[in-house]
Amino acid sequence: MPLAASYPLPSPQLPTGAPRDRVHWLELPARRESVSAARAAAAALLRAWEVPEETRDDAVLVLSELATNAVCHTRSARFLCCVGLTPDSSVHLEVHDHDTVKHSLVPGSPAVDDEGGRGLLLVQHMAAGWGVERSLLTGGNAVWARLGGPRSVRR
Repeated sequence: MPLAASYPLPSPQLPTGAPRDRVHWLELPARRESVSAARAAAAALLRAWEVPEETRDDAVLVLSELATNAVCHTRSARFLCCVGLTPDSSVHLEVHDHDTVKHSLVPGSPAVDDEGGRGLLLVQHMAAGWGVERSLLTGGNAVWARLGGPRSVRR
């Protein structure tokens, strides 16, 4: 079985009007090495779409944090990652898990010596908007983030 299946597919969470050729999905097993595969695929897509380097780097980091949460904090065997461009050229990212338990995502307050707990703080700081809702594709959680455009949060 390959590490990932990749395909273009419209996103039910992505704002309407996104060009179909600027929305791409990656299906991955929920394993730690899948996070690096998601990062590499996102970087390649954003480079091909000529997204500026700083935005591309920020998007790859945010996607990495969302994918890591899906791997480490859900009971999913697989997860879906979406990378897309909105009509206003914002980068839209999603990670869908298959966990039927609804998670409320709240950025942590890690102590100085804590090795984890900073991922959502990074997402909150870097993204123009982010949130979590039920996935229309998997029935699990869909965590999304948008880089660029007006700031918004839905949790």
